[in-house]
Order: sequence, then C-alpha cells, then structure tokens
Amino acid sequence: METYVRHVELLGFEKRFFPSQHYVYMLMVKWNNLSEKLIYRGYPEIHTFHKSLKEMFPIEAGDIDKKDRIIPRLPAPKWLDNQKSTETRQSTLAEYCHSLINLPPKISRCQLVCSFFKVRPEDENPPAQHPFKRNETFVMKDQARDISAPIILDSYRVIADYRKTSKYEIDLCTGDLVEIVEKKPNGWWFCQCEPKRGWAPASYLEPLDGPEESEEADPDYAGELYITTKAYSAALDDELTLEEGETIEVIHKLLDGWWVVRKGEETGHFPSMFLNRTGEKKQMEPEEDVMRRQAPPPRRSTIRNAQSIHGKGRQRISQDTYRRNSRRFLQQKGSRPRMNSKASTQSPLQERRNRDNIPEPADLSQGGELNKEIPLVPPRPSPELIMERCTENTRKKVSIRKSS
Repeated sequence: METYVRHVELLGFEKRFFPSQHYVYMLMVKWNNLSEKLIYRGYPEIHTFHKSLKEMFPIEAGDIDKKDRIIPRLPAPKWLDNQKSTETRQSTLAEYCHSLINLPPKISRCQLVCSFFKVRPEDENPPAQHPFKRNETFVMKDQARDISAPIILDSYRVIADYRKTSKYEIDLCTGDLVEIVEKKPNGWWFCQCEPKRGWAPASYLEPLDGPEESEEADPDYAGELYITTKAYSAALDDELTLEEGETIEVIHKLLDGWWVVRKGEETGHFPSMFLNRTGEKKQMEPEEDVMRRQAPPPRRSTIRNAQSIHGKGRQRISQDTYRRNSRRFLQQKGSRPRMNSKASTQSPLQERRNRDNIPEPADLSQGGELNKEIPLVPPRPSPELIMERCTENTRKKVSIRKSS
C-alpha cells in the first residue's frame, strides 16, 4: 500500500540554543495509514525543499507559463532570522502546507514530498539542549487549547550603558529594548537583544509601562530567617556589614538582588547572593556554578548617567522608613530589641516574640550591659518555628502522625 501524507498542521515554533541560536517549526504530519508524527523543520530547509519541488514540476511552478502555476508561493528566508520574523511567517507557512497537500496526487504524493515530511531520528530524539539555556516553545493561538500556551517575554529598557565583565554577560546600551528570559533573585537577569544573549544586572533595566516594578512584593516586617554565606562590608550608608554565618531577618526582597535585612535594631541592604534560608542547603545551579561571581550586581544608586523614560524615577523606600516601620512593628509585637547591631549578640530567635516564644527579660547591670555571670536562657521555640526550621522528612512524619 502506498504511503502518503494526507494532512500537515503547523503547531508553532521552537527556539533552540544549541549548537547556536536558531528556530524550527513544529509540524504535525498525518499519514494515510492513520499514523501521526511530530517533526521539526527549519525555514531555510523548507524553502530548499520548495525550490526542489518547483524544479521537479516546472509547468505547475509556472516557469513555462505563469497561468499554469498551481504550486503555492513561499517567500525566501531572510539572511538572519529572528523571533519576530519566525512568528510572523507562521500563517504563510500554515497556508503553504495546506495548499501543498491539496495539490494533485502526482505532486502531493511524490517521493520528494513524502521524504521531506517523513519522521527522522532527530525528530524523535531532539539534539541535546544548551547546558544553561532551555529551549522555548511558541504555540500558534488556535493551538493553545491543546498545547501549553506560548511564552511571552517581558520587555525592559536599558537606562545606562553596561559593559560585560565575563563572556556569560551581555553589553547594554542606553535606550536598548531587551527581552527578559529569566529573573534570578540574586539580581542577575538573563536577557536577549537580538542577536545577543547573556546575563545583565537588573538595576540597569526598567519596565516600559512605569518606573515601579509590579512583581516586587511589599515589605514584610515580620521577617524571614536567613543566614549569611559570605561576609560583606557595607559600601554605602544604607547597607549592612555582616560576617559569614550570621543569622538575620529579611524584611524586603527586591528584584535587583539587594534585599533589606534586619539585624537586631538595625536595617540595611545586603546582597541576596550571600544569603541562604536557615535550615536549607543551598544548591548551586549550573549557570551559577559557571558564573562563580565574587561580587553582587551594581546597585541603582551607583549607576552614572541613568536615563529613565518615565516622568518620575522609580520610588524607593528610604532606609529611615525601613528602620522606623521595623521598630514600630517590633514594638507592637512587644519584642523591641534592647541593643544595636554592633553590640547585640542575640539571635533573631531570642529577639522574636509570639504566643509561645516569649524571651525572658535579661538582668542588666548599672552600666546597662548584660550581666555576664548570669547566662541568658533562650526561650523555647514555638511549634510553628520548629516546623519552619525542621527537615522535610520530619514535617512528613509529623503530618502523618497528626492525620492518624
């Protein structure tokens, strides 16, 4: 029985990064034996097939007499394809495939057509992906119900020139528009500005719709417990100097990678790349392992000649506001710290207060210092705090015990 293609449906396209950045279309091919196969073809290859088909059938291609042409037209590929041209071309390619399969059998069922749409080993086992960049799939709108929706990348504007310091970064020029592929909490974002791709500091970018970053959460003065993984000396007045291994509370996670933390009575900015949640072992991701950064990304306040497209620049909370609101919160909770960050030796466990975790008052000498002869007994942690800091295995056992 002769095998031939009875239907070809364009599902969308895929953006690949290995061995270099390129685009391939996803085609669902349905054969007369009722089998269905998903294949991937690049546009240059499709156009080469189209030219071969015209050479095989010159009359139907209109080479002898234009009025005899029945083979559909297909625009030549651009010298350099980008995402926009690949997306725009989808409707043209979908119509081409539909018209091609509906041509007379001598064309639509010829060996050239069958060979081109026949599934290949690389279709069933796609080439290895880039070690640090995931392939991105974009699905046509009418196919979104059957397949996951297309990935829409956010566009940001560059507010100042930035020169990369490693091969994994990207150069930025003031006014450039870049698409954000990934936002890392450490303040380094993976950007693409055709045809360049690489990491860039978030502080050099601003949203197009307004100076405020909508994804940035509000401050949480209750705080989350973190531990410093590396010492850092403050370079600006609103930063904190901390040694490795200190336990602090994070009260505001900013997207530029500089989080606002609380240590005792003091608050200040600290690089999130030097923080790790208490009780969790930090896993080094592949791209972070390659980058091995020794310094955090630059802060917005250190950027020279920053030019915003908005009437007013991004509004940042002042350090005085952070400190004032933090003190007010602690006073309302009844656990105002008694010492500043330089003299304090208490951990946040001893400074926090809730229903079951109330620190005992410490004896003070006339000089206002802690009596060293009487050690401070830490309060018993609350059940909620214990569950927060225990391992996942312990949580599961407790959950099973409660349910039984």
